[in-house]
Amino acid sequence: MNQIKELHNQAMDLAEAAFLAKLQGNLEQSNQLTRQAFEKETQAAALIANQIDAEPTRSVLHRSAASLAIECEEFQTAERLIVTALSGNPPQEIVAELKDLFIQINLRPYLQRRGIEMDNDKIGNLISRQI
Repeated sequence: MNQIKELHNQAMDLAEAAFLAKLQGNLEQSNQLTRQAFEKETQAAALIANQIDAEPTRSVLHRSAASLAIECEEFQTAERLIVTALSGNPPQEIVAELKDLFIQINLRPYLQRRGIEMDNDKIGNLISRQI
């Protein structure tokens, strides 16, 4: 569990640094730091993936890794992380957040198949309004 916690803490530090870099207008550095955070959080999630009784830690790590995967446009990886999290016994509030992430990933392709174009920001706004 120490290795999982250490990887998670590193991922969160990197994600915070990415956010600060983005605020400062350094998008390239922000993207690099986000990718590093994604990799660390995915490693942490993988270490606990088979420990179904380790809730809510298990699902929280998978949710966090999926969010970072979406930021890195790693949508298939995000879907796998969400499915893994839902395959356990996550708390209902985490289930709702995981389902929101799943919609965020799949809404744009769904709309595109129907001839509607929408960027990530607009999709995020739609989801955050809970329509």
